[in-house]
Amino acid sequence: MKLNKGLLIVVLVLLMSNLVNAQANLLNATIPEEIGVKSDEQMAADNDGPLPYGYIDDRDILWSKMVWEYIDLNEKINLPFYYPADTSNIDSNRRSLYDTLLRGIRNEEIVDVYDDSYFTDRLTKKEILARLTKIDTLDEGIEQMNFGEQISEEFIDQRDIQSADIEGFRIKGLYYFDKRQGELKYRLLGVAPVSPDVNFIDEIESGDLSEMVDMFWVWYPGIRDIMHEMKVFNNKNSAYPLSFDLLLNARRFNSIIYREENVYGNRKVTEYIKANSLFQVIESQKIKESIRDYELDMWNY
Repeated sequence: MKLNKGLLIVVLVLLMSNLVNAQANLLNATIPEEIGVKSDEQMAADNDGPLPYGYIDDRDILWSKMVWEYIDLNEKINLPFYYPADTSNIDSNRRSLYDTLLRGIRNEEIVDVYDDSYFTDRLTKKEILARLTKIDTLDEGIEQMNFGEQISEEFIDQRDIQSADIEGFRIKGLYYFDKRQGELKYRLLGVAPVSPDVNFIDEIESGDLSEMVDMFWVWYPGIRDIMHEMKVFNNKNSAYPLSFDLLLNARRFNSIIYREENVYGNRKVTEYIKANSLFQVIESQKIKESIRDYELDMWNY
C-alpha cells in the first residue's frame, strides 16, 4: 500500500510539472506578456528534455532491417504533423512539423540536411531555400525587359512552399533486435517533407504521389532537442502538450512502407508491383508482419 501511494505521488508531481511547462504562469499572470514567462524557481526545476538514446553496441544487434515509410498527412491520426497550417494567429510554440524544420534551417540550428536518404550529399542553407521558391516574371514584366526597362516588383510573381502544400513525410528508420534487452526496437534516422515540385506546384493535383518529391532529408538524431521543444496540441488534455520527438519515437502515426533494404538495390515496392495500389498496400503490410513475426519467432524453440 505504501508503494502504491508513493507511485501515485510521483505521477502527480510529473503531471503538475508538465502542466507548468505547458502554460507557465498562466493563472498567475497579471498582464498577457507574463504568460509563458517562467520564474527563477521554475527555470531551476525545469530539467525537461528528450529521453536520450541508450548506447547500442554493434555486437548486441542480433538482426536488423532498414525500412523507408511514408506518412500521409490526409489521414486523421497524422494531422498533428500538418496543423497549424496557418500560423498568423497561433502562439510561436505551436508549429507544424514542416515549419519547425524550416525555422531550424533558417536559424541555422539544423545543419545536417542532405539531398537523399543515404545522407551523402549535404545541402547548404541557400540550396535548400532555393528548392522552396519559384519566381516567375509576368507578361508585363517581360515587356519591360524587352524595352530595356527595370522590371517592376508588381510584375514578379514569387511562390513559396507553405505548410499547406506539404502532402506527407518520408521517414527512414532501422528495426533491430537487441539481444541484451531481448526485444525488437526501432530507431528513427531521417525525415523528409514531401510536396509537389515548386516549379509545377499549381499544376499537380493533390494526392498524386507519383508527382511528389522529397524536398530535403534531415538527420533526425541531431535535431531531437528542437523536436522536443516544439509542442503539439493534445486533444485529450490541452494542459499536457506532446512533442514531435515523442510522437515520432513512440510511432504515434500511421505509415506505409514503400521501400525496404533488399538485395535488389533497395528497390521500392512500386518498382516490382506496378499499377496496382491494392497489391502495393498488401505488400507493405506483408513487410510489416515479417518484421513483427521475427520478434515472436525469437521466443519459439
